[in-house]
Amino acid sequence: MESSTLLLTILTAIICLYYFVLNKFKSSYFERLNIPHLRPIPLLGNMAPFAFRRISHAELLQKMYNLFPDTKFFGLYDFLTPIFVIRDPDLISTIAIKQFDNFCDHQSFVNEILDPIAGKNLFNLKGDHWREMRKLLSPSFTSSKMKMMFELMCQCTENLTNFVITQSGEAAKTYDMKDLLSKYTNDTIATCAFGIEVDSFKNPNNEFFLLGKEALNFNKPWFAFKLQMHRNFPQLAKLIKLRMFGPKVENFFKNVVATTVKARNEQGIVRPDMIQLMMENRNNDNGPEFDINEMTAQAFVFFLAGFDTLSTVMCFITREIGINPDVQGRLKEEIDDVLKQTNGKPTYEAINRMKYLDAVINETQRLYSLARILDRKCVKETELPPATTDGKPIVVKPGDRIWFPVFALHRDSKYYQHPDKFDPDRFLNGDVDNSVYMPFGIGPRICIGNRFALMEIKIMLFYLLWHCDIEPDVKTRIPLKFEKKILSLWPVGGFWLKLRPKKSKISVTPCLSNGQN
Repeated sequence: MESSTLLLTILTAIICLYYFVLNKFKSSYFERLNIPHLRPIPLLGNMAPFAFRRISHAELLQKMYNLFPDTKFFGLYDFLTPIFVIRDPDLISTIAIKQFDNFCDHQSFVNEILDPIAGKNLFNLKGDHWREMRKLLSPSFTSSKMKMMFELMCQCTENLTNFVITQSGEAAKTYDMKDLLSKYTNDTIATCAFGIEVDSFKNPNNEFFLLGKEALNFNKPWFAFKLQMHRNFPQLAKLIKLRMFGPKVENFFKNVVATTVKARNEQGIVRPDMIQLMMENRNNDNGPEFDINEMTAQAFVFFLAGFDTLSTVMCFITREIGINPDVQGRLKEEIDDVLKQTNGKPTYEAINRMKYLDAVINETQRLYSLARILDRKCVKETELPPATTDGKPIVVKPGDRIWFPVFALHRDSKYYQHPDKFDPDRFLNGDVDNSVYMPFGIGPRICIGNRFALMEIKIMLFYLLWHCDIEPDVKTRIPLKFEKKILSLWPVGGFWLKLRPKKSKISVTPCLSNGQN
């Protein structure tokens, strides 16, 4: 017993000494380079206000961004890690597009040894392996594929609206919008990615939904803690064997993918989704050969992003529509016009032509960009211009990390007039510079599923506003304040709204993938 205690004490001392020396070396990094930065404190770097829950992560980064208005970039310490934060839009474009080959990788958020399947997902892949996988998966998200998935999404949305109408009757009923919309995103991902029909409104205890709700929730403090450990203390996370997801999650998705592949092979089933594409390329001499683990990794990250992140985006959008009746009124007028043009049978093309709907979605993503930062990792030594007018060029070396501060850029008064105001019209009158609008990323590593996400959002909003009025509830907090204990963008108190079914002037008809009956 005494020897075990002594061994633990020695091990703890070694770990503390290691991080003390590492902190000592890294904390002077930007000082040596003569780059504007905030002085860090031991271990916590510049993250102390967030670590002690005094401010949300997004607002802390925005605050630091605003301290250096005249610089192209500045330095901050994400706990022990020095980060180059690029403020200048032109330099962001240069790094993300023109010099992409020098900054092509992301920082890993999982350990491939501890989470072998999750570690192989597209976001985590690097270099040529990422290029091969991106090239393979891209055809899953073309306009033609979106058109094929349109009716599947419509069916999921009809399940949502039928549930609300049945539950509410003619009266308004209060809903936890995160729970409601997570069921919709869950069902959409299940049918469009895995080819599995799920109705979480009739069966809320299905495995897909329960697993996503319990194990893949970015808004849980424990999830945020594990993510921070893997990002900033990867050696320690590996030492204590801290897994991001665990065997239950990985085994579930592996079994789903394996069962799907087997059924399709035996029954000759063909569907326009990513699993089908990977199946077709398994024995292709011109492309990579994918085993079940690698196929599971890509399907898994698609579910992870689609279930939690996308449902949160939808929550912010419905909230803004609910508390802005003028916006809701204009949207309903546009929806009525589409229904008249299509004889009550909304089509893929008609919904995609809705300009005000686009503007509302775009403005919400500007104001509540869930990608608080976009990260890049240097893989080849590159010279950056001086950070200040009186500075000197800086050489960024392999392993150095770059952040593009999306949340702060989207709320910078230099680029957006009245940046804290929800104003969809700014996207209609040409006031937005696309170089400072990047909710889905920028350059070759832009989110591969952005078309899918936008289509899913548009169909949901179209159907929900077609059949319901959205109203604020007593639990709807105005103004909104962000949670300080989690990494993701999340309002204090959550998302609560009233949905009031209304009698449609036009009979409910399933949507069509084209303009023909």
